[in-house]
Amino acid sequence: MHDCGSEPSREIVDRVEKILAACGIKENPYFDSLRSGAMPREEFYRTQRQFYFAVDFFSRPMSALLMRMSCPEQRLHVLANVVEEHGDFQPSAFHEATFREFLDALGDAGRPEPAEMGPPVHAFNSTIMAACLFDDRDVGIACLGIIEFAFADISAMIGQAVIDRGWLTENKLVHYSLHAEIDKQHADDFFKLIEDDWRDPTRRSRIEQGLQLGAYAFDRLYRDLLLIS
Repeated sequence: MHDCGSEPSREIVDRVEKILAACGIKENPYFDSLRSGAMPREEFYRTQRQFYFAVDFFSRPMSALLMRMSCPEQRLHVLANVVEEHGDFQPSAFHEATFREFLDALGDAGRPEPAEMGPPVHAFNSTIMAACLFDDRDVGIACLGIIEFAFADISAMIGQAVIDRGWLTENKLVHYSLHAEIDKQHADDFFKLIEDDWRDPTRRSRIEQGLQLGAYAFDRLYRDLLLIS
């Protein structure tokens, strides 16, 4: 983990794509139900209200990684993502705020309260925080990277389904439109940090663990959200 300025290895991205395909996240029952029209608007709103707690939390594991990095250039990559999560210091552009704007357009039931958070999101948040705070550093970096990579396509998929159902117009998708556009770059920022370690067979196994964990946890989150809706 030395050259923070190089492009992420294509091998890492190829491996990420294979892991996501193997876990079948795009064919997750949550997305199948949404795309097919089987999921009513009220159910979608309830599950997205739960997902708010994942959106609100996501910058905290990133911040946990920051304090574990001795190289300032490495910290800068992660710090840029943390700042972007906070709207480049503009409160109205915080990802938490843009997601609330999306929720308000769907159902307008007010800001979700912490006591509303169910076990699926609680488990997801706890998993990624533990990976970033207590596990090998490469595990945490890879875990967040694959989640960011997956969320770009998931955001586009959700946004299109919402438009197809006629629930919202494109200009109301704020949060999902943004993430469909920027999250592949966010993922690249993480993958750059582990490119050198990917070339080391003894370190690659830890990266592989992080990628597998992130894919599993994210896929499991959506499956479980559907079950409790």
